Amino acid sequence: MRHGEVENPKGILYGRLPGYHLSDLGRRMADRVAESLAGHDIAHVVASPLERAQETAAPIATSHGVDVGADERLIEAGNFFQGKTFGVGDGALRRPGNWRHLRNPFKPSWGEPYIEQVVRMSAALDAAKDAARGREAVCVSHQLPIWTVRSFVERRRLWHDPRSRECTLASLTSFTYVGDTIVAVAYSEPARDLVPPHLLAGARPAKRRAPRADGSGRAEGAGA
Repeated sequence: MRHGEVENPKGILYGRLPGYHLSDLGRRMADRVAESLAGHDIAHVVASPLERAQETAAPIATSHGVDVGADERLIEAGNFFQGKTFGVGDGALRRPGNWRHLRNPFKPSWGEPYIEQVVRMSAALDAAKDAARGREAVCVSHQLPIWTVRSFVERRRLWHDPRSRECTLASLTSFTYVGDTIVAVAYSEPARDLVPPHLLAGARPAKRRAPRADGSGRAEGAGA
């Protein structure tokens, strides 16, 4: 699951910075998803250690009588522009000295390499699968890491246009496993009606490809 809306009136790229909590709307989103999962057999709930992810996971954990765990591997992607506003006219791109960080979109040069996100997210999903084997797990993370590991599983290239991510606020990206092998990936938006139009991940749905079956990034009944 991606976390809900964050209170961020200054429009800061908050990244891994502490102190950014869900807005009132974000808490409503979290409650809505918890309601949608009420009938699921959830045995394990874990989240990124950042406040917005922990707060999003809380109502799901409460409704299933479990505690929220913390897994550093679910954290937001590292980004050089963290703590700054990001734009050409009034943000970090106004400074030519920052342009060098945009030189390689394939890695990417402005932050944590995509492949490193795949490795850590896959390990987090593996751990969730083992913790809830035979049942379901919920992992709360952040848009880019979720989209990156999904792209890997569905055999898409990792570098991409951010507008193409199918991962809106409070959405669920679900990985279904048979044993230790991913057999299906699904996507849903239980709180879509609560998401302001300008915050929707309004990309075209990704073209589906067969999940990898090579032992990479598996988690039985785990959703991110």
